[in-house]
Amino acid sequence: MKNYITTPIYYVNGEAHIGHAYTTFIADTLARHSRLIGNETYFLTGTDEHGQKIEESAVKQNKPTQQFADEISATFRNLWDEFNISYDQFIRTTDDAHKKGVQAAFLKMFENGDIYKDFYEGNYCVSCETFFPESQLMDGGCCPDCGRATTIVKEESYFFRLSKYEKPLLDYYEAHPEFILPKSRRNEVISFVKGGLNDLSVTRTSFSWGVHLPESLNEPKHVMYVWLDALMNYVTALGYGSDESKMLFWPANVQLVGKDILRFHAIYWPAFLMSLGLPLPKHIGAHGWWTRDGEKMSKSKGNVVDPREVSKHYGVENFRYFMMREVPFGQDGDFSQRALIDRMNSDLSNDLGNLLNRIIGMSEKYSDFVIDSGNVAQYHAKELNDAHGILDSLETYLDELQLHRYLEELWKVFTIGNKAIEEHAPWVKIKEGRTDEALATVALVANLLAKASVMLNAIMPATTATIADALGFEITTESYRNLIANKALLATFTIKKIPPLFPRVEEPLMQEAPKAMIEEAPKAETKPKTENKKESTVSPDGLITIDQFFQTSIKIGTVLEAKEVPKSSKLLKLQVDLGEESPRQIVAGIREYYSAESLVGTQVCVVANLKPAKLMGMLSEGMILAAKDAEGLCLVRPEKPRLSGSSVG
Repeated sequence: MKNYITTPIYYVNGEAHIGHAYTTFIADTLARHSRLIGNETYFLTGTDEHGQKIEESAVKQNKPTQQFADEISATFRNLWDEFNISYDQFIRTTDDAHKKGVQAAFLKMFENGDIYKDFYEGNYCVSCETFFPESQLMDGGCCPDCGRATTIVKEESYFFRLSKYEKPLLDYYEAHPEFILPKSRRNEVISFVKGGLNDLSVTRTSFSWGVHLPESLNEPKHVMYVWLDALMNYVTALGYGSDESKMLFWPANVQLVGKDILRFHAIYWPAFLMSLGLPLPKHIGAHGWWTRDGEKMSKSKGNVVDPREVSKHYGVENFRYFMMREVPFGQDGDFSQRALIDRMNSDLSNDLGNLLNRIIGMSEKYSDFVIDSGNVAQYHAKELNDAHGILDSLETYLDELQLHRYLEELWKVFTIGNKAIEEHAPWVKIKEGRTDEALATVALVANLLAKASVMLNAIMPATTATIADALGFEITTESYRNLIANKALLATFTIKKIPPLFPRVEEPLMQEAPKAMIEEAPKAETKPKTENKKESTVSPDGLITIDQFFQTSIKIGTVLEAKEVPKSSKLLKLQVDLGEESPRQIVAGIREYYSAESLVGTQVCVVANLKPAKLMGMLSEGMILAAKDAEGLCLVRPEKPRLSGSSVG
């Protein structure tokens, strides 16, 4: 079976951060596991190097654009090599083969009638490389995604007939509910498409750093829109438009992205593929963002997590384990050294490391390091059956990208091992002369460690290779089939004595992030008090000025998650996407009128600049607008789906 796994190609406007590492760790895990079980696997990562933003950044650095792109791209590749990422190809959009493939795709879509020439006028965000209609802009004409100022651009452009694919996309989502993972993101995409798709501008003439159109079109001033260029990398890497020998790997099994670029991958990308007559990928997996100690990361705060720094102090495989165990795929995660240390000490040192140490110690004391599995089934059939049941269930969690559940379940095998030692107490049986029973328990646990190490290998390859070596075997496709698929046990083997794998960590090893500075609002000019009365901001007739109205920021939010609040008949706890780095938590008293399930994927209007408050001990970061009369309560909603974070007013 062929299996193709991709990360997004990372934009070279800055060096790799923890979000890039998270995506790449997940993809590497999926690729390693796929190879382990015997699939022919191709794993792609790389860098996105075109566009106006890169051109401008190079000018600021006083460097040729290609040199600037080369330097930043190299930082990504070097980091992945340091982290032992098992990619099969590192693609760059400045590669000649990629450019040739993109030009071939453009020409085919043009000949199909899906690309036409016209003029475009609209607000363009250089940072996001995206056009936005006036209705989606924030106050002051700012970008609804990143909040930066947009520029009005009027230029000749080629357009892709995205509107043509509105119904085919909706039909595809309906027929393939597993296409977007996690499934909670699916409603968000469907809602956006149902709101209507406009044709997409796919070329620019105001800058030159990009893939030029095919020579046959005789349009030397046009370069391709960065998203058309970038998205095509997934097939140009396989030789599309040139040597297509690797196209046998298409369609991809899993394409991993951050949730901020889901729209491009779940709407634009499948529409491009439909135009080219290519099958769509099986899964688009969108993960959440990471905060640090509960705060958004930013260079100005000085709290950005450098993945190389974490790896240097805690070890890359401990870091990998933490990131995939700590947070459900699709949800936002929080990085803190204390949480990482707790995982290392509890899961790795206590559960796994100590179990291995105990088996090494007991085998040394009772059998001169020799382990014989011959009596395990006789004395420990139940433990073996329970462990095999857990191991058999793990593939499902990988298929759904729920790596935290995968690890949570896998750890139950170590629990069975630790429990077996306590319940059967080999040291007691040795004293009682029941040596066969005692050694059977030691052999049981050694086999549980071997089987669990095989299934942990994709996440912690170097660590599990050391464990396997200590247990006298190698982790290969053959050992996977023997120990996992066929449920066999290790033959008689000799354990090697090794140092503890996971020494406990007592104190943070990295410098802590600085506490966020609380910015004080500018103080208004003080006026002499004439009476002990507050000056009213409302006129006697109850009217306010337009300036006073615009002090309230109302934005469109998409409900990503909704839960009932225990011990409350009125409150729901919502996670609402307002187009920011991470969702807002909003506690709303609407449970009597709306179920939690009915709100997921829908849009609401949120007062976004309220001071956070606590309700029943939970932080609420905004207020949802609703109207209430004798007939009940009704949420105020946009007539048509709008981008999360769009301003109302």
